[in-house]
Amino acid sequence: MADDPLERFGAVPSFSVSSTDVTDGEPLARAHWAADAGGDDVSPQLSWSGFPAETKSFAVTIHDPDAPTGSGFWHWAVYNIPVSVTELPAKAGAEGGGNLPQGAAMLSNELRSKSFTGAAPPPGTGTHRYDIVVHALDVERLDLDPESTPAVLGFTAHFHTLARAVLAPVATAGES
Repeated sequence: MADDPLERFGAVPSFSVSSTDVTDGEPLARAHWAADAGGDDVSPQLSWSGFPAETKSFAVTIHDPDAPTGSGFWHWAVYNIPVSVTELPAKAGAEGGGNLPQGAAMLSNELRSKSFTGAAPPPGTGTHRYDIVVHALDVERLDLDPESTPAVLGFTAHFHTLARAVLAPVATAGES
């Protein structure tokens, strides 16, 4: 499992996340790249297990900390995933959230779209990590303004995180 990119804010227990589509430390398949970078903007399949018994909901975020912005780039943010849901199928990040489980909500990504946006590392910026984080939360719902940013989700989830699971595939600028 990837190192926890949020551990510097306080260590929490870990649990397992896996995918039939992406592998920790391995290049993303072209389907998970952005459409304008030759991909299909398809969110990867994710499944998780081993989270604490006290978990009441989940949030899933995908963030590129290596984007040349000073603050990274948010590709996807989903929250209020019911505790009974332990898998998101590929394409769960389709525009508008219609493929998400009932009760789950999606925030706009950096492109201001309520969807998953794929990798598109700019030329000359090297290899980027895509931190896929599943947050096990101690509340059934996070009451966020639907126009909140993924950073606000991360901030709010921080105070309710019981454990987290991390998977970090990569993409390299200039790959064709």
